[in-house]
Amino acid sequence: MLSPRKAVRTLPSYHPPLAGRHGLRLDFNENTAGCSPRVLERLRHLEPEQLASYPEREPVEAKVAAMLGVAAPELLLTNGVDEAIHLLCETYLEPGEEGVIVVPTYSMYRIYMMAAGAQVISVPAGQDSIFPGDNVCAHISPRTRLIAIANPNNPTGSVAPPKDLRRIARSAPDAAVLVDEAYFEFYGQSMLAEREQFPNLFVARTFSKAYGLAGLRIGVLIGDANQMRAVRHVSSPYNVNAVALACLPEALGDQAYIEQYVNEVRESRVRLEQVLAANRIQFWPSEANFVLARVGAASSFVEQMRRRGILVRDRSSDHGCEGCVRITLGPRVHADRLLAALQETLDELGIAQGAPRR
Repeated sequence: MLSPRKAVRTLPSYHPPLAGRHGLRLDFNENTAGCSPRVLERLRHLEPEQLASYPEREPVEAKVAAMLGVAAPELLLTNGVDEAIHLLCETYLEPGEEGVIVVPTYSMYRIYMMAAGAQVISVPAGQDSIFPGDNVCAHISPRTRLIAIANPNNPTGSVAPPKDLRRIARSAPDAAVLVDEAYFEFYGQSMLAEREQFPNLFVARTFSKAYGLAGLRIGVLIGDANQMRAVRHVSSPYNVNAVALACLPEALGDQAYIEQYVNEVRESRVRLEQVLAANRIQFWPSEANFVLARVGAASSFVEQMRRRGILVRDRSSDHGCEGCVRITLGPRVHADRLLAALQETLDELGIAQGAPRR
């Protein structure tokens, strides 16, 4: 009888709660205001031939490479960062080898590593979600072939110091080291300039968050040109759809829109953290477009916020996140709605007298 591989049969499930998302969607770290108007205008003028033809990725890759200041052979557009993670697993992981992650973190690192037949080594974050650089290095072995680090991290919003990331890349020359910068725009610091020093270093970016193109599924993976040549062998030449390729240059061309949105999100993040601190709710200072907070009765909190038209994400099942919710930030008008509903919910549930932040 036909049966999937053992690695596939034992994979954990990842079922994001997409159904019934009615309300202000602050649960998936999306751009809550939407993409640039220039993208919408481009969509209106798509020609039938563009949809009838196989997509051509290279001209758009050249534009993205120019914007990032890298050479085109160092860059690959992907079907979201998810595909970038999958491609690295397929390129570098053999069954029985090891992939290293820091937990809590993005669930798909573990799933793609396990699908490749690898053993996943989970290194717990330090107290207050401090990045455990020493502990990561201590878990590097001759079997280590992939290390995946979200920076800023999801769901905590915390960051890894560049010196730790450099030390990890230096300590694991036979492993691919992925620094996933999905929330780069809200943080502003990158490891992109380090790629020439470390040929085993890869940087991923997405256009789902700040750029508001989550529905088009487009991201980018950057690394050493020789290594990227191997990654391209695993990738389909038609992995990014024609609509995404047509719209991305317009999104990139409207940096004023991105800058305004990012500035408002950062402002909203400060406002949320101030309200949480005033209510003595523990939270993790964030460098992303979300904040993780420990509210205790997370499921009740999520339901009460939903009743007030605000969707937030229960992260209680993540390592060390018992009783926690993750709240996405948007522009000022969305922060106003969020904070009003938040205070009402805290008062109603009687959880505004929790422990101090630290």
